[in-house]
Amino acid sequence: MLKSDRAKFIMEFLEQTYPSTPVPLNNKNVFELLVAVLLSAQCTDERVNKVTPSLFKIADNPFDMEKIPVEKIYEIIRPCGLAPQKSKAISNLSKILVNKFDGMVPKDINELEKLPGVGHKTASVVVSQGFGIPAFPVDTHIHRLAQRWGLTNGKNVKTTENDLKRLFPKEKWNKLHLQIIFYGREFCSAWACDGTVCKICTTCYPKRKKAVKTKKS
Repeated sequence: MLKSDRAKFIMEFLEQTYPSTPVPLNNKNVFELLVAVLLSAQCTDERVNKVTPSLFKIADNPFDMEKIPVEKIYEIIRPCGLAPQKSKAISNLSKILVNKFDGMVPKDINELEKLPGVGHKTASVVVSQGFGIPAFPVDTHIHRLAQRWGLTNGKNVKTTENDLKRLFPKEKWNKLHLQIIFYGREFCSAWACDGTVCKICTTCYPKRKKAVKTKKS
């Protein structure tokens, strides 16, 4: 099966499997989404969704958040891990949003990436899920799946992102990245499938016998 054939099968199969793709992180506005995605680094979406209601109850916008002491933010988000860095980032980015952007989260991915604690993946999720702008956020999980499914030979998430953007239509990116995440969690996780078990792996590589090891730079 050619790479283009694998991509076509995967896109069609995932659309059948996950016709609806609800945003995993609960939020009521783009600022809440930004904070939630920042908190999700090295933390499960489930845990973030348990923590954020307490935080957003006292501050669901940058004007209120910048007034909250960093220590208070830290206290609330501590279960998410990396709390010292994340609490400072949330406080500082809130100040920047108020002073530079009139309290609005910018739509420009480059401006987002300049905010404290916001990397390329976080910025991509925000523009994708918050503004509907085509993006293909790639984390280590999507990177692993793309290698298993023969969609990339990239050794890092940047190369994998570029490969996936070339393979799939731009109008499919926002939904497809969520579909890949959902499928990975349910059927092709690091422990449930080694590249020889799930429907996508066995369809794309029916003769594969050995486990696939993720290439890393």
